[in-house]
Amino acid sequence: MLNPPMADMPAEANALATSAPTVQHFRQALLWPLRLMPAPHAGHHHAPWHVLREMGDASPWREEVDEYTGDSSRFHERHYNEFVSFLPYVQRFLYGEGRSRGNGTGGDGDSPMRIFRRHDVAAVRLVSKPGDAPVTLDVIHCDLYFFFDIDVVMLNLEVGASDLSLAQAQDVLYRFGRAYPSGWEADGSALHCMASVEWLGADGRVLASSDAQQREAFLSHVAQHRAPRIAAHWAHLMQPLVSDHSEDAGVLRYRQIEYYRMPVMAYLSLDDPRRLTRDDFVRLALVTGAGATDAHLPYAEHHLADFEHKYCYDRFWVNAGAAPNTRYLCNGHALIVVGDARSEFFCCRDRGVLAQFRHQHFLLFLIAHFQKASLLMFSDQLVEALKRLDIRSTPSVKQFKRAIRASFERFLRFTHRYWFHEISEQAQVRALSHMCATHLGLDPLYDEVKARIADMNTYLDADSLRRQAATVVRLTVVTLFGLIGTITTGFLGMNLLAEAEAPLWRKAVWFGVVFVATTWLTIYTMVKSQRLSDFIDALSNDRLGFRGKLAALAKVWRPGAD
Repeated sequence: MLNPPMADMPAEANALATSAPTVQHFRQALLWPLRLMPAPHAGHHHAPWHVLREMGDASPWREEVDEYTGDSSRFHERHYNEFVSFLPYVQRFLYGEGRSRGNGTGGDGDSPMRIFRRHDVAAVRLVSKPGDAPVTLDVIHCDLYFFFDIDVVMLNLEVGASDLSLAQAQDVLYRFGRAYPSGWEADGSALHCMASVEWLGADGRVLASSDAQQREAFLSHVAQHRAPRIAAHWAHLMQPLVSDHSEDAGVLRYRQIEYYRMPVMAYLSLDDPRRLTRDDFVRLALVTGAGATDAHLPYAEHHLADFEHKYCYDRFWVNAGAAPNTRYLCNGHALIVVGDARSEFFCCRDRGVLAQFRHQHFLLFLIAHFQKASLLMFSDQLVEALKRLDIRSTPSVKQFKRAIRASFERFLRFTHRYWFHEISEQAQVRALSHMCATHLGLDPLYDEVKARIADMNTYLDADSLRRQAATVVRLTVVTLFGLIGTITTGFLGMNLLAEAEAPLWRKAVWFGVVFVATTWLTIYTMVKSQRLSDFIDALSNDRLGFRGKLAALAKVWRPGAD
């Protein structure tokens, strides 16, 4: 039982227990994986972060020099705790080799990740439903993550606020991180989305706002492009990166690669987490939004029978320890931590749970969703290569082969550089990482993509062997029939025409005649090589009679004999 029986409590305590606790501090981190599309005007040798870096003042994004690549004075204990949480091969992926190895010049050899940050967006003002009071969240940071050799970019937006009600926090988690509305109510209001979203600058000026209520714009876009339209406030945040299906001009273009709801992390510091009911935990873990005051479980009881086992990490859900009553909730799409605001360790941003949430837990969440996005990207590339294939066009076949070979090579590099089953030996990080990977289905997805790429590569290998075998057959036929003339004319060094003492012009004429005749005969033999090969097979067949062998010879010149 999460709560003591109501019958044993005084009336005042009973009323206190039935009221929802206050969220004294709230953090939400959205992670939006997107597929980068080829940039035809940027040059094949330009990585996307090079293009963004070279835009200068035309882009609000600036490459982030973090505590590992910048000034060592910025490196604090929380960064050290983050670093040692991961195994060595994960450390190399996340942080590179470091300045001591001579890679501290910002080259691509440092770390496979490149981070860009924009500082112009200071806050976001949200209205959950029409008529509700607006809620303003501080934008802690807004980053873009690029990855070497992988056409994936991930938007990371972290926001925070204090003194929210539990219902407000649940609504922000449920409604905010949606790339576009899933539908509209009968009155035209966007379904499951915020009624209003506004990005605010440091001076309070509105930089961009949501257009989710403009139903016709979204309908016409899908009707025309067969692709969803990104809501205006998210499109503004991504600029100068633009949606590949939009009419906006831009060198860096992206496409949606996962579900339109962005993966989300949340930190809730509550005045009394023990007052949360099982219904509250279910709604937080599955991100279903706030329920009515008299609401029960959002789903059937039998569907949630194993809820605690599947979605809860309860190692610290005890009234003891440095951070008592701390509970982690994970469904793959979301990673939520709730705890006691009265615990100094839970609220500490340098050594406590808040620091772990923003560093270790964020990185394990990022790794899991990066791996999933990369695998989906490989799958999309295979489908697109097949769509462009026209077996009747030689250039199309060659382009298909190059695309499949390139995908196979990139997948091998992905496997050895980015694919990890274990990222940490620390019990908490390891357990949460396994929960994320299990709920996201990473291992089955990896096996499926690997099998598809292997099948494609096997097909290409078999096709190459088939073509080589056909070429060998043709060369064998040409050699066999050429051997007859060679031996005949060369027998005992015999010359059919004694032109050794003839004038030079006559020798040249005879040379030209023989060259043309020999060339024509060789080409004609190659054209008929398939049928001649069948004739040779018939000659070597002891069970075939003389007439059958003559019939096989006649087929060499019979129209449509193939």
